[in-house]
Amino acid sequence: MFNKQGFQGLLKEGGRHFSGVDEALLRNIEACKSLASITKTSLGPYGMNKLVVNHLGKHFVTSDTNTVITELEIMHPAAKLVVMAAKAQEQECGDGTNFVVSFSGELLQRAEELLKEGIHASDVYKGYELAREKTLGLLDGCKVWTCSDAHSVQQISKAVRTAIGAKQLGFETLISGLVAEACVKVMPEKIRNFDVDSVRVTKVQGGNLNSSFVVDGMAIAREVSGVETFKEKAKVAVFAGGIELTSTETKGTVLLENAEQLMNFTKGEEARMEEFVKSVKDAGVDFVVSGGGVSEIALHFLNKYRIMVLKIQSKFELRRVCRTVGAMAMNHTGKPVPEELGYVESVKVEEVSSQKLTVLRTRDSKISTIVIRSASPNVLDEVERAIDNAVNVVRCTCRDPHFLPGAGATEVELAHQLQQFGATVPGLDQYAVLKFAEALEVVPRVLAENAGHNHVDAITALYAAHQKGEKAMGVDVDAGTLVCDATEREILDHAETKRWALRFALDAVLTVLQVDQIIMAKQAGGPKVPDGGARDDD
Repeated sequence: MFNKQGFQGLLKEGGRHFSGVDEALLRNIEACKSLASITKTSLGPYGMNKLVVNHLGKHFVTSDTNTVITELEIMHPAAKLVVMAAKAQEQECGDGTNFVVSFSGELLQRAEELLKEGIHASDVYKGYELAREKTLGLLDGCKVWTCSDAHSVQQISKAVRTAIGAKQLGFETLISGLVAEACVKVMPEKIRNFDVDSVRVTKVQGGNLNSSFVVDGMAIAREVSGVETFKEKAKVAVFAGGIELTSTETKGTVLLENAEQLMNFTKGEEARMEEFVKSVKDAGVDFVVSGGGVSEIALHFLNKYRIMVLKIQSKFELRRVCRTVGAMAMNHTGKPVPEELGYVESVKVEEVSSQKLTVLRTRDSKISTIVIRSASPNVLDEVERAIDNAVNVVRCTCRDPHFLPGAGATEVELAHQLQQFGATVPGLDQYAVLKFAEALEVVPRVLAENAGHNHVDAITALYAAHQKGEKAMGVDVDAGTLVCDATEREILDHAETKRWALRFALDAVLTVLQVDQIIMAKQAGGPKVPDGGARDDD
């Protein structure tokens, strides 16, 4: 311990220490750039998919940044800061995670260029802070559309089209229509109270995406337990603990001496169960939902009294069923009181692509379900992620209805105005402000590259259009032309989502720029087990 010199003498054996611009800061920047290079190619409608195999051996084929960075299990401490910023964006807005990671990587790359030119990290930090405040102030001037009625299917469909088109190009009209229909059905009077959990997704393998549909209520991917498969205008009882008679905790031995005793042994249990089922039927209940097991004897009497029974193992799914039908989950197995019962217009077992679905339809439903169909599980998962993003955009729209032009138009307009502002900034901060403006070009550049355009030609054409005052001109990824009017094409980005993405990206970048030392303790635990597993010597 006392033989070691300098900082290394303070640490345990195996601890590591890096300091200075070259060892600490540039290494951190390199790690964040590597992370950004992974996600950057997935940006936009022509973004590439990633095939990720996680530690459990499960395969993911996706262009969703949140899924990729979660399953990669990033270990580098600086890159983790960017990952945490992206996850914060996912929790806050549910969309825009790729922008956070790509923009963070681009800002750090520009900062690296300044550091190598001899500008101090604190000057870069101050310049970036100045540019952030200016950028957030300029965003309000870029707004082009406002969703004035959140109860309109047409307006909600327009709001979510771009989010879906970035993941499922070609199906954006179909999926945005389904999402808008599902969201409007459960939209409360106070739109700020809209809950993303109100829109569920049920995946059915088989058929194609055009066969997908929306259910007013829930579609549960399992069939009922009894013989009854259809009920209309039925009262519903929900039993959280299952439908079976409780047994004693202690074990007992019963001695049976003759056949009569054997016959009478189960009669008491049967009588109690029949009495319970009859009391449920007398309460007017035609449909029972069980949160646990249903014993065979209970099933027999439920069938006898023509009561439909559905088993649901997940307590979260059980809560959603209670919300859908307006019932209370009961923990006792006695006669239900009217306040505990719910109501369904119809409950029916339907067969879709050889898979049984139990469909609960209700009036004024608090939950709606999108049943999506496709040929492969990977496509179903990717469509589900696109729908999840779209529903989150609806939630954000309910809080702030303003939209910016998409297709990189907003970023180019911000970069154009920042360059003019940067020319007026005194001192070394000016270089950082101009580099910030350059970093904003990452979105149109990557969109153009992923669509097969020459990015230099595309960005030149965009700047030329924006200098003429055409603020909504963005990258055209479909036609042969380089630029298009994003507002006319209805390519729209949510304003508040963009604002949060800029904040989170800058927070991560400024934190990385303030780090000048990395101190790593030795990892806990013994030696690692060899690949063949732990073996005895003999």
